[in-house]
Amino acid sequence: MRRSLAVLVALLLGLTALVGCARTVDGEPVPVGAAGQSGSSDIDTDQFDKLLLECDVLPDAMIADVVAGGGFAERSFSGAICRWLVSGATDVVSVTFNWFEWGNVNLEKETAKKLGFQTENIKVASQSAFTQRSPDRPGVCGVTARAPSRGIFTWFVEPRSAPAGDPCEAPIKLMELLLQGGQ
Repeated sequence: MRRSLAVLVALLLGLTALVGCARTVDGEPVPVGAAGQSGSSDIDTDQFDKLLLECDVLPDAMIADVVAGGGFAERSFSGAICRWLVSGATDVVSVTFNWFEWGNVNLEKETAKKLGFQTENIKVASQSAFTQRSPDRPGVCGVTARAPSRGIFTWFVEPRSAPAGDPCEAPIKLMELLLQGGQ
């Protein structure tokens, strides 16, 4: 009796799965990559036209000049975080930029402290900001400031070898250039 009941339950589950997969969906199929092309779909891809612009806040060459005195900046993008690997004359430097549109400076500072960073309040281009340094990685420095429109900007700079001067000099300069419109 149990075996017959188990077989019946398995059969009913199998039929349910088949019936659930056999349904009709309204619309016309669109080949991969064809969304938004004339006549192929009603999807409005114009709403995503500025998706990667946050990585264009400063030119790659300017970032390379600030963090490595020149060289080459190779960019990558991962979600809300833009990254560059800058190859300079003497070092390779990792640069990270994020812009969280709904971020809050106080919350970012609290989070940095919880992660073990030492923070210091500063002003960058007349804007309140803070630095964040890791006691375990003295060459690393991040700078966070309120974005003029909304949210927060953060620059993090991490050279492979210890910098000769203040590790916060480069991210402060990047933030200053960003807040002044890349001038």
